[in-house]
Amino acid sequence: METTHRVVADDARDLAALDDDSVELVVTSPPYPMVEMWDDLFADADPAVADALDDGDGERAYEAMHGVLDAVWDEVERVLVPGGIACVDVGDATRTIADSFRVYRNHARVADAFCERGFDPLPEVLWRKPTNSATKFMGSGTLPPNAYVTLEHEHVLVFRNGPESRSFPPNDPDRYASAYFWEERNTWFSDVWTDVTGTRQGLPAARGARERSAAYPFEIPYRLVHMFSVRGDTVLDPFWGTGTTTLAAMAGARDSVGYELDEGLVAAFADRLTDVEAFTERVARERLERHREFVSEFDGEFAYDATHYDVPVKTKRERDLLLYSVRDVAETEWGYRTRHDPVER
Repeated sequence: METTHRVVADDARDLAALDDDSVELVVTSPPYPMVEMWDDLFADADPAVADALDDGDGERAYEAMHGVLDAVWDEVERVLVPGGIACVDVGDATRTIADSFRVYRNHARVADAFCERGFDPLPEVLWRKPTNSATKFMGSGTLPPNAYVTLEHEHVLVFRNGPESRSFPPNDPDRYASAYFWEERNTWFSDVWTDVTGTRQGLPAARGARERSAAYPFEIPYRLVHMFSVRGDTVLDPFWGTGTTTLAAMAGARDSVGYELDEGLVAAFADRLTDVEAFTERVARERLERHREFVSEFDGEFAYDATHYDVPVKTKRERDLLLYSVRDVAETEWGYRTRHDPVER
């Protein structure tokens, strides 16, 4: 099968390249308001941000930054199909403004913004990020009462566009091919992810790309793409960055669209694709091997056999699951076209 991956070097506050109701899933991680590394980006989008920071008014700066994001959420609501899912990975921020230290609850503000646009919030995921710091506390250290809890998690917020879920024809082949293994469901749909580390971040960052300490691991969008879309759906990332969501869509045989302000990142993305065939093959093979390990360790019965793989499965709906790898990538004037092969047994 073939998928397309469009990358637009433009401002996501106007998703002009996309028609109404043209994407099935949004997976993104925006710049986090009140994190200092993004101050200039927000100030370029709205000078009121810089004015508020200069005045030492943290609350006004926070609202102005979220006003920039709100314009993107307006467009997300326009282009996402009814019943489509939006997943937003966002972290809260701690900051001292005018000698006042506080937490800025970005996840709550983003959740409010989506609800105001008619989205229904669904249960979210807390992603606990690994840390090697021996000095996790902030403030007065080991003396009460003026130390502060450190932020070592992010929120993966999940929203449905409207009250009703998407519908599919009975036994829809794309939906059944997009099934996940029973044990993956139990891990992926847990409300706390503690097992996501940087060990499988994806392909190396392109040469010359700016430092992106906020980029999420490949495993985050890879899970979300498989949890909330089916084969052939279109996945949108309005804050594309280094293209990790597109890599996840390629690995899952989904189409994708990304918007990114930094033209250098867009141009450099081709460098990340030099090994995408082997990478996506390895990702799929790892899933299959983990399932085989689960089968060997599970103390119970398996009622079904997979159609395409030499493994038993727990449920009837898993039988037609198909894993894909990229066979080749062609660069086009608007992005990339990829061809996919099912991973063989």
